[in-house]
Amino acid sequence: MPVVHLLEIAHGRSGDKGNGSNVGIIARHPDVYPFLKKELSPERVKSHMKHVCKGKVERFELPNIGALNFILNESLGGGGTVSLKLDAQGKTHAAQVLRMKLDVPDELLKKVQAISS
Repeated sequence: MPVVHLLEIAHGRSGDKGNGSNVGIIARHPDVYPFLKKELSPERVKSHMKHVCKGKVERFELPNIGALNFILNESLGGGGTVSLKLDAQGKTHAAQVLRMKLDVPDELLKKVQAISS
């Protein structure tokens, strides 16, 4: 099984929610969504983002659009108006999550590559 960055099989968007960031991860192919549900647990995202996220990570499933939404609590140093962080709105947090490496089955990679061509 190839090891690839999450970016190979998903898109992402992020922004702020007070002192937490909101990270949406969207499957690039409908068949990727069940894989993401299995592989992207709140604990795994928390571990990957431990340098940023000091609180709990919550996960919300959005099966109709093939996406997972994560709230990274206590990740913005108090929030946009009071934070001294360079990225006080968490706009880069999706890019950081998309750098996570995963063992991805060949058949899923082929499906994503077929629609990307």
